[in-house]
Amino acid sequence: MVQDILVSADGHFVEPTDLFLTRLPKHLRELAVWEEDFEIEPLGDDGYPHFRKLHTPGFEGWTYARYRHHDGSPQTGDPARIVDDLDHEGIRATLMHPNHALFGLFTHDHHELSMAHARVYSDYVAEVFAPYRDRVFTTSPVPLSDLDDAVAEIERVAALGSRAIILPATSPVPYSSRALDPVWAAAQANGMLVAFHVATGGVKVTQLAAPTLQGLIGTVAAQRHEVLDDDVLVERLTTAAVMAPMAPQRIIVSLIGSGVLERFPDLHFLLVEFNAHWLVSTMAAMDKAWTLGVGQFRDWWAGTWDDSRPASDQPDMAQIFRLNERWPYPLMPSDYVRRQVHVSFQEDPVAIACRHVTGVSPLVWGADYPHAEGTFMHTREAIDYQFRGVAPEERAAILGGTLGELLGVEAPAPA
Repeated sequence: MVQDILVSADGHFVEPTDLFLTRLPKHLRELAVWEEDFEIEPLGDDGYPHFRKLHTPGFEGWTYARYRHHDGSPQTGDPARIVDDLDHEGIRATLMHPNHALFGLFTHDHHELSMAHARVYSDYVAEVFAPYRDRVFTTSPVPLSDLDDAVAEIERVAALGSRAIILPATSPVPYSSRALDPVWAAAQANGMLVAFHVATGGVKVTQLAAPTLQGLIGTVAAQRHEVLDDDVLVERLTTAAVMAPMAPQRIIVSLIGSGVLERFPDLHFLLVEFNAHWLVSTMAAMDKAWTLGVGQFRDWWAGTWDDSRPASDQPDMAQIFRLNERWPYPLMPSDYVRRQVHVSFQEDPVAIACRHVTGVSPLVWGADYPHAEGTFMHTREAIDYQFRGVAPEERAAILGGTLGELLGVEAPAPA
């Protein structure tokens, strides 16, 4: 049996707690993203005492059990230990995104602060991961609060060796806007993969609780309910089944409907940590909107009739199903997805089961290292569970082949 060559679309670099406090311009440091480590008597039965508290606008005070290395010790941000974790999981290479720095990198109402965080982060990871560039491919954050600066930052990080940029899921400029064409052009010219990460963007420096934090607080509150009532159950299902897919769907629809993928055919887009079970219905619905179906009578008219005009001059009447034939681009929406869009998942058997409809190339796997919701420390079990019965060539593409080709990952030499 050929061993899987795993290339993860989703890893996170747990930044040093004082990275931005020490490297941002001095006049911005009071607004810097920073964290504090502390130890307590264990809250639960597992005996883990290591915690970290986040300090940044919109997320002030959010506290969580610290992420661990595979030996159980707390994460320190040491690149050598991160690569050791990858080896433990059998991961050949990973795309590595910021961790909590994401929240400070996309504060849209303070452009100088956002861009300063982004530059510090990109400079730092280029420096510390330089010895591991064949294993760790870091995404460079690009704030979109000033598009000229965004283009300049893409050019700058490309010179640093970056192969991917990361943009906010909630953008200050709609992704359907043609004002973003210079950004797409710069990314394409520099061979950049464009990534969007779940739960990013929309943060304001004056906001006490950003929308993402409000959702996290709600999860904690639900967890502490002794009895799960109907409202809690319905709300959780609504969030997971209705609300969560809306963000990635809106991004894909915006990029395809506004012609971005037609105008920039060599540009590839990656949606990170949104899971992918919703992709099949999104592709089908986009195509259906521009397909004249068997049951649609194209000569059927409807509208409002103006009695003051002759029957031959009724501008508010139309053959409404004819609109389905007016898609202006040479490929159907689903074809653009198959050509240029990739959606990562860590555990999503439904997405894999739908690969015969979506195609294999849009599906890429990610461990979400080192997050608790990911597969880290259980990667092999998660893969074996999900990929039973999947053809070897399809399995190879989803687990690493597609993303590895986009990033230029070299296959390991035969033993």
